[in-house]
Amino acid sequence: MKVTILGCGSALPTMHHNNAAQVVEVEGHLYLIDCGEGTQVWLRRSKLSFSRIAAVFITHIHGDHVFGLIGLISSFNLLGRDKPLHIFAPKELEDILSTQIRMFCHDLSYEIVFHVVDTKQNAVIYEDEKVSVCSLPLSHRMPCAGFIVSEKRKLPHIRREMIDFYKIPEYKIKDIKNGNDYVTPEGETIPFTRLTTPAEPPRSYAYCSDTRYLPDLHKSLDGVHVLYHEATYANDRKEMAARYFHSTAEEAAKVAKAAQVERLYIGHYSQRYMDENILLDEAKAVFPNTFLTYENMEIKV
Repeated sequence: MKVTILGCGSALPTMHHNNAAQVVEVEGHLYLIDCGEGTQVWLRRSKLSFSRIAAVFITHIHGDHVFGLIGLISSFNLLGRDKPLHIFAPKELEDILSTQIRMFCHDLSYEIVFHVVDTKQNAVIYEDEKVSVCSLPLSHRMPCAGFIVSEKRKLPHIRREMIDFYKIPEYKIKDIKNGNDYVTPEGETIPFTRLTTPAEPPRSYAYCSDTRYLPDLHKSLDGVHVLYHEATYANDRKEMAARYFHSTAEEAAKVAKAAQVERLYIGHYSQRYMDENILLDEAKAVFPNTFLTYENMEIKV
């Protein structure tokens, strides 16, 4: 499970940072979260394959999180995409996107399937064979949801030397991986635990941007390993953070500490900060295992 940061700035693109966007990759499947202006350029720079993006998740319809979406849809068409693109977003985006598609994307080569996200509910909104994605209510100036991407539980690994020792036929391996014991032709039962080793525990990643500080947010982050939380401002602009429903770096760290995550990554920096180390220092004072994000950064979950 890997996250690639495509943009970690806030409303204004700068020479330092692109608008919000990142890709979660699980065993070759790509999931795009937010799609600010410039996302396509950073996708190219990351060398991630456009064609492997299975779904797009949009937190809210502020421009710095959606201005790149119609361009991406158009590029998919030019590239000859033929598989459906699933878009998960607050319902306010549906009519806007439909109008843009009519204007700019005639005769799409693929189907766009729009899924309304209820920003007031914790709910599983997407599942495939690799992951499940849960929505996470946030508090911003308009309806906004975060997302938790969780790996599906993996099957145990086969111990090849034991399979060979007991001369177990290949067609039995699936049953063994699913937890069934093997019975030899002589009637001896071989426990599946002797024939397998446990798989790596499933990992999970939470994306929380944009939101004011929510003291109880950690209750929805139970079991999350890595957290990305917006840190638009430092404490020198705490009043501004409250006014615009954003968080400070210290507040992001408080959420991480309460949630007992392994690592915290902060982003969505205000353009006012030429040096984000002020944000990092404030967060690390509360939660030491905090890191700044930057474009094309790869985070292993």
